Amino acid sequence: MAQNDGQTSQIDETDRALVALLAANARMPVADLARRLGLARTTVQARIERLVTRGAIAGFTIRRGTALKEAVRATVLVCIEPRAQAEVLARLRQLSTVETVHTTSGRFDLMVVLCAGSTEELDGSLDRIAEARGVKSSESLIHLSTKLDRRG
Repeated sequence: MAQNDGQTSQIDETDRALVALLAANARMPVADLARRLGLARTTVQARIERLVTRGAIAGFTIRRGTALKEAVRATVLVCIEPRAQAEVLARLRQLSTVETVHTTSGRFDLMVVLCAGSTEELDGSLDRIAEARGVKSSESLIHLSTKLDRRG
């Protein structure tokens, strides 16, 4: 069940199957989706519109292939000073290598995912994070290979 603006909308197995197909290929024609799901094209189009309207689908995008992926990825675990989150986030927003930032529970405050074109670029980004006012410490984990990716 999903919630949006106080409305509860049911997400059924057909919706889940539709979203899985779109996650694998967001450019798949509605007619192909309908054939795979055993539904009328108009039914599939209506379901997509309903999922978008209710916020179950936030948008359609591409996934970069290996030819466009950055050469080096890393996760940086960051400990920050009390009340320094806004300042640290402002610094992270300035770094083009920062892909995502998550708050965390446990001994680290932030988890930052970096994507860089080279180890030199990654090293520079790690230095800029460590030097940022409000950062107490950081620990970086370089991504070596992907063993499982369920993002589609």
